[in-house]
Amino acid sequence: MSTAPPSDDQSNVAEATATKIDAEKSDWSNLPKTHPLHHFGIALGGTEGILAGTDYNEMYGVELVPGTEDKPAPHTTLLILQKFLRANTGDLDQAKSQLSAALKWRKEYQPLKAVDEAFDGEKFRGLGYISKVKAATETKNEEDVVAYNIYGAAAKDSKKVFGDTDAFVRWRVAQMELTLAQLNLNNAEQTIPDYGKGPDPYTAINVHDYMSVSFFRQPAEIKASSSKLIDLFQRYYPETVSYKYFVNVPIVMQWMMGAMKALMSKDSIQRMTWMTYGNQLHTYLGSDVPKEYGGTGLPLEGNAITPRYAPVGAAVEATSTNQTDATHATPPEVTTASTAKRAGEPPITAE
Repeated sequence: MSTAPPSDDQSNVAEATATKIDAEKSDWSNLPKTHPLHHFGIALGGTEGILAGTDYNEMYGVELVPGTEDKPAPHTTLLILQKFLRANTGDLDQAKSQLSAALKWRKEYQPLKAVDEAFDGEKFRGLGYISKVKAATETKNEEDVVAYNIYGAAAKDSKKVFGDTDAFVRWRVAQMELTLAQLNLNNAEQTIPDYGKGPDPYTAINVHDYMSVSFFRQPAEIKASSSKLIDLFQRYYPETVSYKYFVNVPIVMQWMMGAMKALMSKDSIQRMTWMTYGNQLHTYLGSDVPKEYGGTGLPLEGNAITPRYAPVGAAVEATSTNQTDATHATPPEVTTASTAKRAGEPPITAE
């Protein structure tokens, strides 16, 4: 029996219904009042609220605006709050504590200002890049932001790169803030699922390239800088990375991955991939990666986003006192799911 094609009215109704469903999927305006995210938004406001207590209202470049009993916080604020909730497996009290600590740190350290600072190119040029790819196989995104850290660039003189821990951390924070800016959170339209119910679409991919890096001989300055940076990122940048790819890792070191798995959560293991050859990366990130990673994309140098560098021979302004203190200060103890599950990551990654 043949079926008559749908009328124009029927097609319009079907299209409108589909549009409505899609809108509901990306809309928090009907967020239940019992949802932890709704309560989190309310907790931002008031004289005893998180924003008043920290005297700061910016996170990842997004202005945080409180919600009320009758109205949820703005969409972009909810995005940030959901990241902190997910990092704490939905535990609202722990999420509040971590957010408060992160806001206090951002007020003191001023990471957004690092983006406009000029760094010593002789130390850091060639060490980090940010670009985008459109065919990553492990995410559901049409396009992904990728942050590359080329540790082989520092292998010849690790003391010059990592010797000044404060300068290296400041540079790496600048790269992170530039990466977050590429996520365009202030114009985000999708929602982020609750913990355990799907991936966060607003995260970046990290690539760590270890070409020419020795795994057997790690100088003290690398260990010191790596430890400080890993701790800082775990505390103050939750839910910012989706997957990590470690490339050009010597075959002889593959045993390290097996040993690390015993110390890591299943979630962490699934988000980390080690490969011996850099040209294998395209099988995960598609053809947009540069030639050395098996793709056909443009070279990173001269095309990708990087922190700013001072002209050769120009004096580089030293890290200000308050920034140095913020780097060295012992942060408040915040135990989160993200810190616990990532405790087994290799110190050489320097995030």
